[in-house]
Formats: sequence, C-alpha cells, structure tokens
Amino acid sequence: MLFTKHKNLIRWIFIGFSFVIIALILWNTYMFFQSFKAEERIKMENWSAAQRDLIKSNNLDGDIGELPLQILQSNTTTPMIMVDLNGNIEHNNLDEQNAKDTAYVKDLILEFEQENQPIEIIYDGKVLNTLYYGNSPLLNKLKYYPIAFVLILVLFAGLVYNFYRSTKIATQNKLWSGMAKETAHQIGTPLSSLIGWTEILKMEEVNPEYIAEIEKDINRLETITERFSKIGSVPTLTKTDIVKETLESYDYLKSRSSKLIAFSIDVPNHEIPVQLNAQLYSWTIENLVKNAIDAMKGKGKLSLQIIASEQDVKINVTDTGKGLSKAQFNQVFEPGFTTKKRGWGLGLSLARRIIEDFHDGKIKVAQSEIGKGTTMQITLKTIGKPSVS
Repeated sequence: MLFTKHKNLIRWIFIGFSFVIIALILWNTYMFFQSFKAEERIKMENWSAAQRDLIKSNNLDGDIGELPLQILQSNTTTPMIMVDLNGNIEHNNLDEQNAKDTAYVKDLILEFEQENQPIEIIYDGKVLNTLYYGNSPLLNKLKYYPIAFVLILVLFAGLVYNFYRSTKIATQNKLWSGMAKETAHQIGTPLSSLIGWTEILKMEEVNPEYIAEIEKDINRLETITERFSKIGSVPTLTKTDIVKETLESYDYLKSRSSKLIAFSIDVPNHEIPVQLNAQLYSWTIENLVKNAIDAMKGKGKLSLQIIASEQDVKINVTDTGKGLSKAQFNQVFEPGFTTKKRGWGLGLSLARRIIEDFHDGKIKVAQSEIGKGTTMQITLKTIGKPSVS
C-alpha cells in the first residue's frame, strides 16, 4: 500500500537518481579526456625538446644521445606537421598518399591549430620550427565516447519505455476483456428471466403485439450479450460476404434512426468474401454510424460506401457533421476521448480494437474538414478475387 501510494514520487526519485549518475559519468569522462589531453601535450613538448636537441647536435656536429632519439622514435600515433622558417613541411604519422596533397596538408594545419596550441621549437633565441599536432586516435575515440554513451542510454530508455507501454496496454486489455466477460455474465441472468416471463405472458394470452415488441428487445439484449462475450476473448472469424453484412447493418440502423438523417449506400452488386466476425463487425458499423449521427446533431446526410480491390476492401462512413481537426485524427481512437458533453469515449476505441486487433485490418479518419463532415474508413483483406454475380 505504501509503495502504491508513493509510486509517482519513487518513480521521479529513480529518474532523478539516473540523471545524476549519467551526469557524473559524463563529467568524469570529460575530466579524463582533459587529463589525457594534458598528458599528450607534455609528450609533444618532450618531442619538441628532443627535436631541438637534434638541431643543436647537427649544428655542433655532436652526438645527440640515446634519450632524444628514443623520444623522437617512440611517438607513432600522434599526427604532426612541422613547418620551418622557409615554409618547408615535415610530417609524421600521416597517410603518405594524403600528405602529398599540399591543400590537404594546409587544411590539416588549420585543423591541428584549432585542436591544440602549436609548439614553437626555439634555438639560440630564434623560432626555427613550429610543430602542429592533432589528437591521437585513442584521444579521438575518447572524445566521441560520451556521444556513444548518450545514444546507448537513449536506446535503452526507448526499450524500457516500450516495455512499460506494452505492459500497460496488456494490463488494460486484460482488464477490458475481464470487464466485457463480466458484463456479458451479468446481463445473462436477468435476460434468462425475461425470456421465461415472456413465455408466461404467451400462456396468459397477452396481446401478441406487446409480446413481439418485448421479444425484439430480448433479441437485442442477446446480441449485446454475445458481443461483450466475444470482445472479452479471441473471436472466431469465418468467411463472410462483407457486402451482405454491411447491408444488414445499414438497414437495421436506418430503420431505427431519425427521419431527419438522409441515409444512402453505395455497394458492389457482387459478393466480397473476407474473414469476419459478423456480430463484432456490425457493432463497429453501429458505433461509426452513431458517432456520425451525434456529429450531425441528429440532422444531415450519412452515406456508406464499399470500394473493393484485389487485395482489400474499404468501407467508408461519411457524415456532414462538424468535422475534426487534423490533430484529432488519431486522438479520436484513444480511450476516453470524446467531443460530446456526455459519453465515455469508448466507441471508436472499441472499433479500433475490433478491426485492428481481431480482424488484422485498419481503421482511420480518411478525410475530415471543420464544418463540412468526416469520412471514417475501414480496410479489410479480401479472400481471393471477388465473385461477380
């Protein structure tokens, strides 16, 4: 209980602690880089001193000694360019092919000058040579280490976030499924009782018209119960004609909607087979149509259209309602999002779950314009080629 109560605080403490550790690692890396750079500077100053001793021995025809020679020969990694008073250039640890290019060498001198302060080789109070040197390969690798470290951390953070998000979605789906099954179970008990009472009313010779209306409501409740039962588990898909199922849903919704809604439908005159759960599909169409009617505030034009190709079939539901902004195209499918004063904001979220999770299809806002209306589009894969009647 204590952990749950302070979960957000603990999470922020953990995030803050992680940032402190990252900052310390980056700071220590920076300090190590500067320390290594200073040591390399000392090494190059020693090399310059050995070079000065070499110049001195040449001028005096003396012996330079072993130590200066060892220093001059030991540096095999640091790239360097030495320029004398006459502009003559000597280089060390450079690619021989590139070193023949004068323009390349001049650019390299400028680059080295920015990386490290040049060292002047002075003899008898005169600057005989100027040494330009760059960072050694090891120092360059160390320079890019913090960038690589940050990239690794970003990738790791992305993996953690995706894992956390996937876990959260899985938990939500499990809760959704549990609630759906429980709802179906709870509705089932009074529904069975209503069916029994209907049979009693028939024996009591109650007006058949009343009983017929009650049976319609009972059938509707049975459909709702079965829908919730299927949404709470993996539904069975069968080869079904999408045109027939769409027409049935259209006829049912048209007969039970306001006369102020001008319905129209445009479908092919042949079968289009798809893998489908008919009840969940009709629920999706019902949600899209009801949302469209709400967007039009109960008055306007609503059309359904089926467009088939060899690979898939598209079902468009178009209204003349208030429309959506582009920023809302994806938001409308999020649980809890609604533009209505009353509503749970679950209709389109449920539609996405049915189409994308259960039918491996796509649902999206195909087109929308503020004040002119919206087109919602469902895309499902077809089975083989449509059969023309």
